[in-house]
Amino acid sequence: MGIVRKLCSTLNNLKVFRLSNRNSYGYNNFITCNISVDPLNPSSSNSFLTHGIHVFQCPDTVGIVAKLSDCIATRGGNILSADVFVPQNKQVFYSRNVFVFDPAMWPRMQMEEDFLRISKTFNAMRSVIRVPALDPKYKVAILASKQDHCLIDLLHGWQDGRLSVDITCVISNHYRAPESEVIRFLEMHGVPYHYLGATAENKREDEILELVQNTDFLVLARYIRILSNTFLRSYGKDIINIHHGLLPSFKGINSSKQAVDAGVKLIGATSYLVTEGLDPGPIIEQMVERVSHRDDLQSFVQKSENLEKQCLTSAIRSYCELRIMPYEENKTVVF
Repeated sequence: MGIVRKLCSTLNNLKVFRLSNRNSYGYNNFITCNISVDPLNPSSSNSFLTHGIHVFQCPDTVGIVAKLSDCIATRGGNILSADVFVPQNKQVFYSRNVFVFDPAMWPRMQMEEDFLRISKTFNAMRSVIRVPALDPKYKVAILASKQDHCLIDLLHGWQDGRLSVDITCVISNHYRAPESEVIRFLEMHGVPYHYLGATAENKREDEILELVQNTDFLVLARYIRILSNTFLRSYGKDIINIHHGLLPSFKGINSSKQAVDAGVKLIGATSYLVTEGLDPGPIIEQMVERVSHRDDLQSFVQKSENLEKQCLTSAIRSYCELRIMPYEENKTVVF
């Protein structure tokens, strides 16, 4: 306990750890540092402190929080934040813990074994650990069509560190000239661009599958093609999509103009996980903004596109930070 207390005291004095919230940049707000701590002689050697994230889902029962907390504490870790959700009248437990620890005192493989033991004890349906400073970044491919706003925002977010991912490639059914902003950016950073012109008869999905087989998840940055159920089953991993939200619903390619002409007062955007069928899957993030009679078509579209960019980026960050957990058939818990 003396060592843990010394670590906590040192962290408080240095103020090097700041808990991430959903409006921050996520991983980048957790700073690792070297602090002289030795279990036998705390002042004689360096310890590397970093943070981990653990999410847990199991049948609800007594003692889950105590077991998880004890697991972290007995290995010299310290919980920075703890989120718990137990739905009313449903015997299911959800949790997300963010904690600081010393990998020298709690090696990564030992951590896996410790949480696996708890998973078996409580018959967990889900137990996932991430240590951002030690684990590989998620590999992601981006699918886009003609509209660039979401794609460009994701690329710049990746460049400046707002998105802690590795972009393996960009795939598009729209041709972009070599001098375009997107192509110049991708070439500068060594990210492959694949133009796959698709038709109703040939969506080029087999080629897409081959290009994304080594990714952890996909992002649809205003990709206008509907992915088939065959593709979804073959890929078998999560796909995050973004959709504008106009109330009432306006369909077709001129939906923004229809909404302006109808005098709508509220616009929005929704990020969700793609599932089979045309209806949106489990929702990750939604954002709204007011518009008025003072907005013309240009300002209306600009506000709508800004919402889409913010909403999609927020959803990807939440996914990478293990904030999203499946809930019931078509819902999510987002801590």
